[in-house]
Amino acid sequence: MNWIFLGIILVAFVSAAYRQFRFEPIEGEASPMEDLSAGMIQAAGGAVELAIGLVGVMTLFLGLMKVAEAGGMLTIIAKLIRPLMTRLFPEVPPDHPAMGAMILNMSANALGLGNAATPFGIRAMQELDKLNTRPGTATNAMALFLAINTSSITLLPTGVIAIRAAAGSLEPAAILPTTLFATVCATLAAIVAATLYRRLFPLGPKDPDAEKMERPWVEKDEGEALPSESSEAYPVWISGLALACLLAVIPLTVIYGRVIAPWIIPVLITGFLLFGAIRRVRIYEVFVDGAKEGFQVALRIIPYLVAILVAVGMFRASGAMDAVVGTVGGFTGRFGLPAEALTMALMRPLSGSGAYGVMASIINDPAIGPDSYIGYLVSTLQGSTETTFYVLAVYFGAVQVRRIRHTLAAALTADVVAVIAAVAICTYLFL
Repeated sequence: MNWIFLGIILVAFVSAAYRQFRFEPIEGEASPMEDLSAGMIQAAGGAVELAIGLVGVMTLFLGLMKVAEAGGMLTIIAKLIRPLMTRLFPEVPPDHPAMGAMILNMSANALGLGNAATPFGIRAMQELDKLNTRPGTATNAMALFLAINTSSITLLPTGVIAIRAAAGSLEPAAILPTTLFATVCATLAAIVAATLYRRLFPLGPKDPDAEKMERPWVEKDEGEALPSESSEAYPVWISGLALACLLAVIPLTVIYGRVIAPWIIPVLITGFLLFGAIRRVRIYEVFVDGAKEGFQVALRIIPYLVAILVAVGMFRASGAMDAVVGTVGGFTGRFGLPAEALTMALMRPLSGSGAYGVMASIINDPAIGPDSYIGYLVSTLQGSTETTFYVLAVYFGAVQVRRIRHTLAAALTADVVAVIAAVAICTYLFL
């Protein structure tokens, strides 16, 4: 991550410096270096605002996670999909809480619940870090989990559908099949890439400085025993039935996505609390106990967010992004990825808000519109890819991992596959 961080900043600085030397002062127009400075300050302030904005969401969902864990929901979920998860994550014990937390994160992502997915994912990373023998270094399980997380199958891209509807689309939910296709391809690519790349990035020696770090999420649970009931596995037919029910939900989300979307979060919250109450959990006390972690986690990730978002802000403000698009756009346009969509494809791994802005401006352009090929393509890209650098900064920052090994390479491979798949399916359906 050190070289990636430095590389983005150096490219931004060189790009801004080149433009500065060629700049002819015009009254009322800021110079490239002034734009770069303003972009840095704005990104730093935005990172802190983003972290503070996450406090409430994290407090809510980490409290719900605590209720679910106390009631045994994570154990139940983990046992239901044990056949699949044990093959993907052989180094994680089948009955470990990390299994349930990872599934809740993936499920939230699949339903387009980014706000809910983040606390679940952070909890999963904390549980995985309890199994980490090299603090500060990403394990194979962490790398695979985050690669899947940044490409996870999306059944219901609710935010994108809402923006398309606001832009006057006649079929705002028409991107559901294209998004599903692209994310399935990306998830498969993430799994394959993480499996292959880990041989190129060994764990390496232990980091003495990292071993001295405080890890409260590990220390507070040290020595706790897992529930004895978690050692029992469900029969295979029950796991198969659960998988069949999950697959049956996919066409329902495609057909009734807009109807289902408003119900998801209320049902999720109510269901978790009812489950805890039925399992005789003192839901209020347990919820408050788990919610206390939300503020601590938000504070912990602020430095990581500031670092990555300042680098991204500099990259955008320096004109480097426009230079890349201008250079490559003509070539990619021959293969179904015009310059407008290329901007979206490059922005999405770097900035979620920036990507939303690019998509909104494109589909609201009267010359393009939401129901054109480009409109469908940028909408599919927004729904099928993730803000990779943000996810890595938040999740690794939450457990103070600095050596990310092959995680970024696997995640970016999945992003590239998602773009290729989106172009292919949109070309087939809409061009």
